[in-house]
Amino acid sequence: MPFDRRTFLGTSAVTGAAVAVGGAAASPAAAAAGERARPRTYAFTVMGTTDLHGNVFNWDYFTDKEFDDKAHNDVGLAKISTLVDQVRAEKGRRNTLLIDAGDTIQGTQLSYYYAKVDPITARRGPVHPMAQAMNAIGYDAAALGNHEFNYGIPVLRKFEEQCDFPLLGANALDARTLRPAFPPFSMHRLCTPFGPDVKVAVLGLTNPGIALWDKANVQGKMTFPGLEEQAAKYVPRLRSMGADVVIVSAHSGSSGTSSYGDQLPYVENAAALVAEQVPGIDAILVGHAHTEIPEYRVANKATGKEVVLSEPLKWGQRLTLFDFEMSFSRGRWHVAKVSAKVLNSNTVAEDPKITGLLSDEHRKVVAYVNQVIGTSTQAMVSAEGPVKDVPIIDLINHVQAETVRSALAGTEWAALPVLSQASCFSRTASIPSGQVTIRDAAGLYPFENTLEARLVTGAQLKEYLEYSAKYFVQTAPGAPVDPAALTNAEGTPDYNNDAVYGLSYDIDIAQPKGSRISGLSFGGKPVDPQAQFVLAVNNYRASGGGNFPHVPQARQLWANSDEIRNTIISWVKAKGTVDPAQFASVDWRLTRAGVPVF
Repeated sequence: MPFDRRTFLGTSAVTGAAVAVGGAAASPAAAAAGERARPRTYAFTVMGTTDLHGNVFNWDYFTDKEFDDKAHNDVGLAKISTLVDQVRAEKGRRNTLLIDAGDTIQGTQLSYYYAKVDPITARRGPVHPMAQAMNAIGYDAAALGNHEFNYGIPVLRKFEEQCDFPLLGANALDARTLRPAFPPFSMHRLCTPFGPDVKVAVLGLTNPGIALWDKANVQGKMTFPGLEEQAAKYVPRLRSMGADVVIVSAHSGSSGTSSYGDQLPYVENAAALVAEQVPGIDAILVGHAHTEIPEYRVANKATGKEVVLSEPLKWGQRLTLFDFEMSFSRGRWHVAKVSAKVLNSNTVAEDPKITGLLSDEHRKVVAYVNQVIGTSTQAMVSAEGPVKDVPIIDLINHVQAETVRSALAGTEWAALPVLSQASCFSRTASIPSGQVTIRDAAGLYPFENTLEARLVTGAQLKEYLEYSAKYFVQTAPGAPVDPAALTNAEGTPDYNNDAVYGLSYDIDIAQPKGSRISGLSFGGKPVDPQAQFVLAVNNYRASGGGNFPHVPQARQLWANSDEIRNTIISWVKAKGTVDPAQFASVDWRLTRAGVPVF
C-alpha cells in the first residue's frame, strides 16, 4: 500500500520477522549472568542514493544513446537495483534499509515527460517512472530535494501518493500553520536474532533555498527553515521515542557554503554543520552537491562523538553503504561502530526487473525526443562555450531576448534595449546541420528554469559581469594557456558563468577578480552607468541562485511560467530554420593585457 502521509508524526516499519526462542523462561539472575557471559552484537547496513534526477535507465535522452562520460560512469536506478540486490543477498534482506536524499523527479526527459507531456496529475494519469522503479526496488524512505518542487506542489503531491515509502522533510513547513507539510521522519525496526529490535530513525531534511529557487511554486504555501534548527528539534525527540540509531537524510551539501549568499538566513550546504552542532546523530546521507564523498567524519562539538557522512555520486552512479555494528548492554542497543563506503554502478548490469517494468515508458520518451521540429543551416557545438562566445549559446540568448522583447511590446518598457544572460549549461550540447529534434533543442537547456525580465542599470551590469568573471583562473600574460585549466576557479560551476548577449566586452584574465571587465559597450558606444536595460534572465538567477549582485533585487517587468527549453523548442518550430548568421556574433572574449587569449 502507498505510504499515508497523514501519519507523518512517526512511521514504524518492521524489516524481517522476529525470531522466537523456545523453552522455559530463565530466572532474572540467570538471564543477567547469561548477558554478562555472552555479549550480544548485531550488524546491519543502510544503503543510500541521492540526486537521481529522473535516471532509471543507463541512457542519455539528449544524445539518444547509452550514457557515458570520461570516467565511464553508468547511471540509473536499474543499475542501483542490481547493487541493492547484491548487498541484500550478502547482508540478509532483514538487515538492510534503503534511503534516498532527494532530487528525484526532475532532470531527464523521462521525468519531464511524465510531469508535462503525459502528466501524472491527469485524471487517469500514469504512475511516475521514478515511483514505479523505487517501489519495485524497495526504498524505505526518501528526503525531499529542492528539484522536487520544480513542477509545482500538485505534481509533488501526486508523486508522494504514488510512492510506497515516505517523502521526508522536517524543515518543509506549511506557511500558514508552520506545521510539517511532509513527514519529518520515519522509524524502522530491524529484528535481531536474540531479543529487542534495533530501532532506526531516519530524519529527512531539505534545502532552504527552495524558498528562493521555486518561489513561484511555494510562496505563501510552504516555508523552509534551516537544517540545524529542525534537526535540533527532532533528534532529541527521536531518541526519546526509543531510537537506537538516528540517521539524517539531508538534501544539503557538506561544505557550509551557500549559492544564494545572504538572501536567506540559512546555509544551503549544511550537512556537516548539522553533524557538528546537533548531538545524537550517528550518520548523515548527504545530497545536493553532486560530489562523491565515500566517508567523511565530523566531530560533534557537544559530545566529541564522530558522525559519519557519505555522499554517493549523482544520477545513480554510486550507492552508499553505511555499515553499523551494534552492541547490547544495560537493556538497550548502542552503536559500537559506523563506517561508510560507496559502490560503483558501472560494475554491474542493469536489473531486467526494472528495465522490463518501464520499457514502454522508455520507448515513448525516446520517440518523443526524436521528433523533428526544424532544420539548421550548420552544426553548432558547446564544447568551447566556457571560454569562447559560441553560436550555440547565442541561440539561447537570442531566443530569450526575442521572447522578452515581444512580451514587453506596447508597454512603457518597450523602448528599452533588451539584453540576455545564459551559461554553458552543458559542454556536450549540439545542434546538427540538417534536421533538428526536440532532444537537440532541449539539450541546450537541461534545467527546468523559466524566463523573467528585470530592470538593471549599466553600472549594475558591469558589477554583474565582474562577479561572473571570477569563474576564470587568473593567468599572467605570456603564461601557457590550457583551455581546460582556465575555468571553474573557486569551484564555480559552468552554470554560474554568465555571458550577457547584446553587449560587447573583454574579460582580462590576467587581472584579479573584480577588475577584469573592460571595453564594456552597447551599440558601439561605452555603456552609460546610469542607462537602463532590460535583462532577460532565468528564474534561478533572478531568485538569487549563484549569489549574483543586483538582479534579485531588480524590478521584475515580466515573467513566464513555461520552461526556457520549451521556449527554445517552440521558437525552432515557429522559425522552421535555425540560421546562426541571423543571431551569432563574437561579443565577448578573453584577453590578457589587451591581447586576445584565443
